[in-house]
Amino acid sequence: MTLSHVNPSTMHQNPYFSQATLVDGGRLLFIGEQNGVDASGEIVAGGAVAQAVQAVEQVKAILAEVGADTSAVAKLTVYFSRDVEVNDIIGPAMQSWGANPTAITVLQIHALGRAGALVGIEAVVSLPPLDVAADHTLPSSVVG
Repeated sequence: MTLSHVNPSTMHQNPYFSQATLVDGGRLLFIGEQNGVDASGEIVAGGAVAQAVQAVEQVKAILAEVGADTSAVAKLTVYFSRDVEVNDIIGPAMQSWGANPTAITVLQIHALGRAGALVGIEAVVSLPPLDVAADHTLPSSVVG
């Protein structure tokens, strides 16, 4: 089993974490907590709703990087700050998500790890097995 790290070039790069990890052999993709940040890593303006929508876009960018979409997501976990109303963020975030419902856990927490972050989203993704007979090359953002 091989573990690779997925860090799309269009997203903020940080030496302390990967945007996602891909497990080959079982072909599971674990997307680490995505906050509502822009490509430079700055929190997006517009409060919790804007952050929730941007966090979904971050997850979708990682999915696209490995050739998947929201239909492949087996589970989402949504964390939101104690100062945020869940009904304010879920509707806009899931509208951005599209018509692919998945298992979801929603947790209101004291605070997220990043100052200013109000929403965080994680995902577990099921990917099809690689066709070893085909010439398959992973994107350059997948290292491992």
